Amino acid sequence: MEKWPLGVFASIDAGLGVKLEVAQELGVPTIQLHAPEKATRTPQNARRFLDRLAMLGIRITAVFGGFAGESYADIPTVTRTVGLVPPETRAARTKEMKEIADFARLLNVDVVALHLGFVPHDTADPLYREVLSVTRDICVHCGDQRQALHLETGQEPADSLLRFIGDVERDNLFINFDPANMILYGSGEPIEALEKVGRHVRSVHCKDATWAAHPGKEWGAEVPLGEGAVGMERYLRTLDKLGYSGPLTIEREIPQDPQRQKVEVGRALNLLRELKAKIG
Repeated sequence: MEKWPLGVFASIDAGLGVKLEVAQELGVPTIQLHAPEKATRTPQNARRFLDRLAMLGIRITAVFGGFAGESYADIPTVTRTVGLVPPETRAARTKEMKEIADFARLLNVDVVALHLGFVPHDTADPLYREVLSVTRDICVHCGDQRQALHLETGQEPADSLLRFIGDVERDNLFINFDPANMILYGSGEPIEALEKVGRHVRSVHCKDATWAAHPGKEWGAEVPLGEGAVGMERYLRTLDKLGYSGPLTIEREIPQDPQRQKVEVGRALNLLRELKAKIG
């Protein structure tokens, strides 16, 4: 299999990621799919979607869960609304995440992923134990159908994420590493973090960002690939050193401007092709 096949974050109907037609036009062989809305997640739609992907020569490498009511407006809002950490929405979202995993299985996809949310850093916090429990529950559900669960980086420093994965104690729990999120959330220098968690990384995003004036208290800014603080050549060289050979999935979230999104993703693909050729 080709080392570092290129890909994009894509969507059927949920509004995140590029549309499948754009992925086709850009000529990428892989996508990570943002999970479609509940009404779309049917066996019939899965078969139709697989037929369409086969015709386009595109393979899904992961299905990402997302939930109604999540907001990334600012860091306090993320803490309050995102993922499986908020207690008031946890039961319904856990059920939906399992349904998303089931839909991924219909698509023959063996990786599901999500933003878990802000896990408390204090392991004595009762909320920490609750999040451990729900993560184990989803890992068991995924494991029963030969799937892995990938946690996207961002909210936690590398050391905290490592400790959490160790405490979950499930062999199908891994990391989707997003270097820009480390900058956006102010949770750590991305290459240093990647080197710490590298043994758990099974999928990655290629995304770029600049630091906030007050990291961790306010958002950094997402920018086009190659224009931020990640350092894409160093990022790929570090992935290479760690032995990662999986897809390089571009994520550029500006759905309000789809034409600009398409142009910037196209430029990002050209940059990654150049770096792949340079690194070898």
